[in-house]
Amino acid sequence: MSCDIMKEVEKFLNNLLNINDTIVVATSGGPDSMCLLSILNKLKDKYKLKLICAHVNHGLRSESENEKKFVENYCVINNIIFEYMKIDSYINAKFSESEGRKKRYTFFNELMNKYQAKYLMTAHHGDDLIETVMMRIVRGSNLKGYLGISRINNNIIRPLLTVSKKEILDYLKENNVEYVIDKSNEDEKYTRNRYRKHLLPFLKSEDENVHLKFLKYSEELNSYNEYVNRVIKSKIDNIYKDNKINIKELLKEDEFIVKKIIEYVIIEIQRDNLFNISDSQFKEILKLIKDNSNKQIDLANNYIARVSYNNLIIEKKNNINSYCYEFKDKLVINNKLIERIEKSDKKSNFILRINSEDIKLPLRVRTIKDGDKMQVKNLNGTKKVKDIFIDSKIDIKKRRDYPIVTDSNDNIIWIPGIKKSIFDKEINEKCDIILKYTEEE
Repeated sequence: MSCDIMKEVEKFLNNLLNINDTIVVATSGGPDSMCLLSILNKLKDKYKLKLICAHVNHGLRSESENEKKFVENYCVINNIIFEYMKIDSYINAKFSESEGRKKRYTFFNELMNKYQAKYLMTAHHGDDLIETVMMRIVRGSNLKGYLGISRINNNIIRPLLTVSKKEILDYLKENNVEYVIDKSNEDEKYTRNRYRKHLLPFLKSEDENVHLKFLKYSEELNSYNEYVNRVIKSKIDNIYKDNKINIKELLKEDEFIVKKIIEYVIIEIQRDNLFNISDSQFKEILKLIKDNSNKQIDLANNYIARVSYNNLIIEKKNNINSYCYEFKDKLVINNKLIERIEKSDKKSNFILRINSEDIKLPLRVRTIKDGDKMQVKNLNGTKKVKDIFIDSKIDIKKRRDYPIVTDSNDNIIWIPGIKKSIFDKEINEKCDIILKYTEEE
């Protein structure tokens, strides 16, 4: 049996490896990773490989220090470079599987760069593939998610994906390879452990090689996914420019392609903080772009999707705090300058003339508030500031911190560069305050 695994893995690696390649091997010390490390160690001389064993202590179990010593000792005996990282803290002081994975792969990538390694190899096997696919089907995912785990993903290689857990244990026994056991793998509070304990035995009772059927399913789905990606890349330049998705061009496509383009953009804009949109969020986004409504939808990881004048924009949520400043002679806000000047012969929305007798000083500059209204010059009655922004085609993001000038009674005097109120005076009228607005690039 162990001979079969060796032949299977070496046959797969023979198409990838070159003489003198450097490989980082993710090694926990458990049966799967020790099986992979043992096989690579046997191939080391044949291919003149430089092996880097990467061991991570997640800082969750008391046994972790002994596991580190065990893996390190194996590396010393077999002349393998040993690299170690301990995770000392987590956000909110609580372990998160996704955060642990991110820290783990950051460490692996650092080692790849340090040693100029060609591949990172992990010990995911056929049973892992079954568990992953079934979990994602039950939870819900997208096309890429449903294919589970790939044997080759750029420079990440999983040589054991055609091998079952039973075959791994048989190999270890026949070759007298020691390993450690993580008792948390038996704890049914973890979703994956429940699938492993209850679902896998049933599937294997139907077919002991069912993992190969799942691998075929995964590879078939991957072919579809790669085809779709080629289609997306052929269309994306015409639809996605300057971090904006052109809604008119987007809606010319089939709804499936629309969703894949949105997913593509999400991956592009937040590669280090990856999230997927749910089906319900996609339906909300689809309604948003069809209605062409200037609203926004909250997504995961503090991102939003918003529509701005026939463009869909997906971006990090802008957590700008509201402000209110007392104006004296000069104020700079976000590269926007409001200053008091002695005189001007210009007439535009960038110049304001007021008589201090008509208002209550001091003047203030603040952000927009819900329900803001202004008595617009040359307009009979009031108008909502929000509608003024919309009419002036001010992007919803810019509206949040756009300066608004008021008096001390909170009467809106001026929206600089956009609209003036009834308090503005003509050049030939009495005024004792002249303000100028400048937008700096």
